[in-house]
Amino acid sequence: MIELDDATLRSHLLAALAVERWVDDVAAQAPFADSDALITVAAAAATPLSAAEIDEAMAHHPRIGEKPVGDGAAQAFSRREQGSAVDADDETLAQLLVEGNAAYEQRFDRVFLIRAAGRSRAEIVGELHRRLGLDDDTELRIVGAELRDIALLRLQSTFAESAPAGSAPAGSTSAESAPAGSAPAGSAPAGSTSAESARAGHDEARA
Repeated sequence: MIELDDATLRSHLLAALAVERWVDDVAAQAPFADSDALITVAAAAATPLSAAEIDEAMAHHPRIGEKPVGDGAAQAFSRREQGSAVDADDETLAQLLVEGNAAYEQRFDRVFLIRAAGRSRAEIVGELHRRLGLDDDTELRIVGAELRDIALLRLQSTFAESAPAGSAPAGSTSAESAPAGSAPAGSAPAGSTSAESARAGHDEARA
């Protein structure tokens, strides 16, 4: 059972996804039987995020390849997620990310977002270039879905001790089980995450 006071629960939720409406919706259904129940509620509440909510959440995500500023829980998540790549110190890839980020920001007027956890920098660069060719509406759906995927992974990490050993959230799949760009019918493509099947419509995102 996940039984936290409202302020503590909300702080964990905000570190996962800084969208006040989403935090309200999830917190309203507390307490949760276990992490699976929390992930299921969190996934539903984040599917979909509105354009305004995407902007709200994006304000708390650093550029991929840049060190997060600050000492909060969200920044700590970003440091771990971005630092997990086996090629995180490759200078050539770092320069390609700088150039790709600039091109993406000019194209879409926001920073590039991709789930960094579980991905190499080479994969991220490749996905960045793929997404530069997408239309605005498709890319916006991808960003919203990736914000959700990042949030669910962060919640899984925070509340892992609440789940039985070796278990995954209800409706989830392995973090690397679905190929990049795959998606259910009627949804935007998404990068796979370990909470993926609990959510409709998804594609790659950056933490």
